[in-house]
Amino acid sequence: MLGVALAEDVPSNYGELLSEELGVISRDVEMDAVPPATQFEVLVIGSGLSGICAAIKLKAAGIAFTVIEKNDDIGGTWLENTYPGVGVDTPSHLYSFSFAKNSEWTRYFARGGEVFRYLDQLAQQNDLHGHIRFGTEVLRADFDESTGRWNVQIRSADGTENTISANAVISAVGMVNRPSIPSIRGLGDFVGPVMHTAQWLSDTDVRDKRIGVIGTGASAMQLVPNVVEEADRVLIFQRSKQWAVPHPNYQREVSSKVRALFEQIPFYLAWYRLRSFWNFSDRLHSSIQIDQNWPHPERSINAINERHRIFLTEYIKTQLGDRTDLVDACIPDYPPYGKRPLIDNGWYRTMCRDDVDLITEGVDEVTATGIITSSGEQYPVDMIVLATGFKTLQMLYPMDIRGRSGKTLRGQTWGTDDARAYLGITVPDYPNFFIINGPNTNAGHGGSAIHSTEFQVRYIMAALKHMFAHNLKTVEPRDSTYQAYNEELDEALSQSVWSHPGMTTYYRNDAGRIVVSSPWRYVDYWARTVEFEPKDYACESTG
Repeated sequence: MLGVALAEDVPSNYGELLSEELGVISRDVEMDAVPPATQFEVLVIGSGLSGICAAIKLKAAGIAFTVIEKNDDIGGTWLENTYPGVGVDTPSHLYSFSFAKNSEWTRYFARGGEVFRYLDQLAQQNDLHGHIRFGTEVLRADFDESTGRWNVQIRSADGTENTISANAVISAVGMVNRPSIPSIRGLGDFVGPVMHTAQWLSDTDVRDKRIGVIGTGASAMQLVPNVVEEADRVLIFQRSKQWAVPHPNYQREVSSKVRALFEQIPFYLAWYRLRSFWNFSDRLHSSIQIDQNWPHPERSINAINERHRIFLTEYIKTQLGDRTDLVDACIPDYPPYGKRPLIDNGWYRTMCRDDVDLITEGVDEVTATGIITSSGEQYPVDMIVLATGFKTLQMLYPMDIRGRSGKTLRGQTWGTDDARAYLGITVPDYPNFFIINGPNTNAGHGGSAIHSTEFQVRYIMAALKHMFAHNLKTVEPRDSTYQAYNEELDEALSQSVWSHPGMTTYYRNDAGRIVVSSPWRYVDYWARTVEFEPKDYACESTG
């Protein structure tokens, strides 16, 4: 049936995963018994996409929980990022939970405001707001050996600090919650507006402004084509080139007729979403595997990757048209998918405009009225936009998490930029501490964060079920399990495009280790997280 619906052979190991996606098999963990709130409570940090997912599943299971949220509303990334053009780079219908499919998306690739409304609706429907403490930030969490609980220090918006306690902590802060502000000499001296894309102000006026955009990643690629019509001039300061792929539906709206089909025809939306998952999940995985015998490693890593390079190169040249002077500045010198592939929303055609300048020199200094590049060239601008990404390598920043031994997670266990975890979820010495979208869980070959989030939340729920069923005070991964997993992980990553010589990306730390990306196919990661394996954990009984 799956093969017929997807119009191709489906390997047998995908059967159960696809059945879950379709809703034929439940992804929920059925709890046999749940202790009362007086005996067990979970603290969730963050109410973005992953925090909402965790909260929904905890509430459905009857487990007492509290969510700590630093902002004044839910939404996380989709609350904070409101710059012009912000949106998803995976299909909308795929960027919705398998248990909360959305037939009302108005665009095939939703804009940020619509994603926020989807998450807000979920929070309202599941009555989550009463569980959330808004305007509150987690400063520190200490594991108390004597009680088997976490003591969590929090600070409210008015500066008041206090400590709350929980049996388990789920970090749902993700990787894109702290903007990376570059250290540029003189940046504070600029007299005009300076803002990171994640800190865009709603009353920002770009009309008739000379705008300097620093960075050419995902946010810049979405922003620039959406401000160029009103701006006087846009100057783009590029550190590295990006591969961007075309998609015919990227700018398209979903017609009312199609939305009616999703709403009225049984299972149509489920099958449509399943096909999107099939097309956008593991198809590219083979193209990111290094062929050690490939004769052209300077440009690609295997025959499939080379075909993609040829296609994308020709696409970029076609988009640039007669602007051959831009070809070298726009075509990357690293293999396709060495960085997360972006979707072209008119970026290359925008580069061809007379009122757009692509500057490929590094930014050396900012003055009161402009930007100076490494060659000494000065560029007057009226406002500066920092499209410089996030502190992805500084996971859980700036929280201070201290485990059983008193060691700090970010400092003594991980160092500043070398986060590791078993399955990206748990770490030895930090009992009952679970991470959603932790180290090496970002599927850089495609797909959606929705899926890894659902896999991880299911795994956490299974861990809690095991604790309840066996009257356990704590669970933490065995060091041998943790070490073996990370050795296997690093070996797999060494065979991926992200380890290609010369690659510089936020995926890698200062030592060159890949910290963000996952080497696994979705089906492989699903198989690793579908069950909680007690043998992988050291468990401590309450009695």
